[in-house]
Amino acid sequence: MLMKVLFVHQNMPGQFKHLAPALAADGHEVVFLTKPRRPSMPGVRKVEYELHRQAGTPPHRYFDRFEDQILHGQAITRASLKLQSGGFSPDVICAHTGWGEAMFLKDVFPKARLLAFNEFFYRSHGTDTDFVNKKPDMDRDCRTRVRNAHMLLSMAAADWGYVPTYWQWSTHPKAFRESMTVVHDGIDTDACVREPDAFIDLADGRRLTAKDEVVTYVARNLEPYRGFDVVAGALERILQARPNAHILITGGEEISYGTGPGYADSWKDALIPHRKLDASRLHFLGRLPYGEFGRMQSISSAHIYLTYPFVLSWSMLEAMAKECLVVASDTAPVREVIRHGKNGLLVDYGNPDLLADAVIDALAKGKKLNPVRKAARETVVERYDLKRVCLPIQKDIVERLGRGEKPEPTSTIPSDIAEAMGWNATKTSDLALWSELGA
Repeated sequence: MLMKVLFVHQNMPGQFKHLAPALAADGHEVVFLTKPRRPSMPGVRKVEYELHRQAGTPPHRYFDRFEDQILHGQAITRASLKLQSGGFSPDVICAHTGWGEAMFLKDVFPKARLLAFNEFFYRSHGTDTDFVNKKPDMDRDCRTRVRNAHMLLSMAAADWGYVPTYWQWSTHPKAFRESMTVVHDGIDTDACVREPDAFIDLADGRRLTAKDEVVTYVARNLEPYRGFDVVAGALERILQARPNAHILITGGEEISYGTGPGYADSWKDALIPHRKLDASRLHFLGRLPYGEFGRMQSISSAHIYLTYPFVLSWSMLEAMAKECLVVASDTAPVREVIRHGKNGLLVDYGNPDLLADAVIDALAKGKKLNPVRKAARETVVERYDLKRVCLPIQKDIVERLGRGEKPEPTSTIPSDIAEAMGWNATKTSDLALWSELGA
């Protein structure tokens, strides 16, 4: 049965990078609603929308984001009505719930099945909100609850949802977890392989290869949510202990999550200039084209990945697929994937000395840790492979919804993941993950 499928994401392609073109290749009519100047995809008709105005001063500071989210929902509604007047009425809608775009879609297309991509649900305790500052703060807790308002409206309207990891699934309220499938966006492990002849040319003309000692760190933006403050504190010890090591840091200097330092233009400006660092071996590469980013991972001797209890980054799984030795924070989203000493190394978050020790030790052991590198790739191939694991499940969900059928919910959790997460059951119906009223 061929369908009409509408994708909605303000930053096309987002998490639908593989699913949208795959459905188009199967013969379905696929339309993608997104903001202007986003890249196109083969077989997918792109339709752009814009907000008619920016959000103003909120009536209450708890609503500092809510008007913006309503404006996104309103803009999507206008664009959807134009699609409808042009003869396009989707059978299935796939929409990210994060920016308010999904709130009113069922009002425009009441007969369509709405599939919500539920990336993360904010909690006052046990996730990112109180990770650094655990001091009781009722004002913060109330504001955090309000941050979910637009997602609750979107999920209430949805026919089904899916979420990339078990831990991200666990942050959602129980009533919605029962109508979700855990399936990752997928890593193309056929393309994401270690390149033996890879190299990176530095600005001064030097060329680094896998024969060199290279420490890598990647984040969309260099900020505390992804541990840049901890990395900054570890740099001096790593460079001093390993005199031949080069450290490559990739990422922008804007703010993706949290807030800026306040006393400097960026976290890099706040955390780096006052340190005694060998600038000839510390290289800030900014944001790299994807091909060059992959080559950097291919020459990595040790790859640092740190994160608050928040959304798990694609970059960590891609690094594992490229057989990087990942030195990662022992935080919930990472713990779901990495087993210490088996497919990566885990360190307590927030201690630069522990991070430096782990990286220095990993560099000293070198090839002795190759079995850990191999196991890292095996983990990604087994559980997160795009073509053989994730994409078939995603397509099945969409096709079932198109036929008016109920997809398969996540009912069991792999035992090793349950154990790593400290969950005392593998059947989801038996899990008591959060206090549904207090968290």
